[in-house]
Amino acid sequence: MSVTQQYALDLYRAAKRGEAAPPAPGRHDVAALRELRDYRRFQAVVAERPARGRIRAALARRLSARRLSGRRFSGRRSHPAGC
Repeated sequence: MSVTQQYALDLYRAAKRGEAAPPAPGRHDVAALRELRDYRRFQAVVAERPARGRIRAALARRLSARRLSGRRFSGRRSHPAGC
């Protein structure tokens, strides 16, 4: 059963029982990722390691370097028109 089918079934059950509809799938994904990031930072502090956002900082440096060079980041390399 797919996520969409399960959600439709849950909506049907909630409507039959007169309950509130369940949240849509993926609605709380961003909040869950933020909580995971905060938990990892907390664990780093407890383990006496630096709690830095290394991946985010590296991505920000890369994107800002591309903006400064006048190139746009599209996720793929651009090819000359003749190729």
